[in-house]
Amino acid sequence: MINGPDWSLKLRNEIGQAVIGQNVVIERMLVALLANGHVLLEGMPGLAKTLLIKSLGSALGVQFERVQFTPDLLPSDVVGTMIFSPKDGGFATHKGPIFANLVLADEINRAPAKVQSALLEAMQERQVTIGGNSHKLPRPFFVMATQNPVEQEGTYPLPEAQTDRFLFKLLVDYPSAAEESSMMQMWGQVTKQPEVKAVSSGEELLELRTQVDAIHVSPAVQAYILALVRGSRDLAAQAEGGSNKRLLNFGASPRASLALFQAGRGLAWLRGADYVSPDLIQEIFHDALRHRVGLTYEAEAEGLSADKILDQVLNRTAVPAKA
Repeated sequence: MINGPDWSLKLRNEIGQAVIGQNVVIERMLVALLANGHVLLEGMPGLAKTLLIKSLGSALGVQFERVQFTPDLLPSDVVGTMIFSPKDGGFATHKGPIFANLVLADEINRAPAKVQSALLEAMQERQVTIGGNSHKLPRPFFVMATQNPVEQEGTYPLPEAQTDRFLFKLLVDYPSAAEESSMMQMWGQVTKQPEVKAVSSGEELLELRTQVDAIHVSPAVQAYILALVRGSRDLAAQAEGGSNKRLLNFGASPRASLALFQAGRGLAWLRGADYVSPDLIQEIFHDALRHRVGLTYEAEAEGLSADKILDQVLNRTAVPAKA
């Protein structure tokens, strides 16, 4: 039987053949695979977001497709369309790149709303509709999207209904000086390109999920998850004025509770634990909720970020004494 630390180590070592650093981001992406969730990566250009996702697909040994989102992209470019056949006078289904195990939606905020909404059914239902017929997507199926937080010209912000369907929103930061130095030494030669081999498979991932489902989540930890999520809603319901200035327009949805529950199990399994502790929930809290809350204009004017406001929720919520 494969255990979590060994599986994580072999995948991370192989991804490390192409990507240096970003250990926390890689671990969260592995958690998302185990929890059957999608991931949104946000970071400045040149931080290897695309390379990271592509390397993950190669190491996992699954079918990988990349869709470069642009303002002129059409929904049919993503999900597929019906093509007329002159020979028999009928229509045949041409499946788009969404029919892959791991789909990279590169710069997802550059596509208009129609294209973004074309992903909704696929991300939530694991199926798409072409020509009135529903088609199941392969298993496993993941969407990992990237977006640039600084460029606003020619971009279309993701609607809340779509961001809520991502298990995590991960912030990709600059590498350390030592990591950037290693990067130059490894990939400074133009003739040498990163090469990642398959060390796992989609079938293995599906089997591992049965082990993740067996991870124990105590009633105390379940209550802690609910208290955290509902605490974000309480913060949004506070009246303006005085010390209780309203910081959030809306709190996290019930999907946030499921995200913390499922991702907590995945992280516990990766760490070799057989139960979910409050510490693990605190680790993934920001990643699971930062895209599910809406800041007020007052909060943005004060320079507050979603993470800073979520810190308040963490500090106000009592941690269970026993898991």
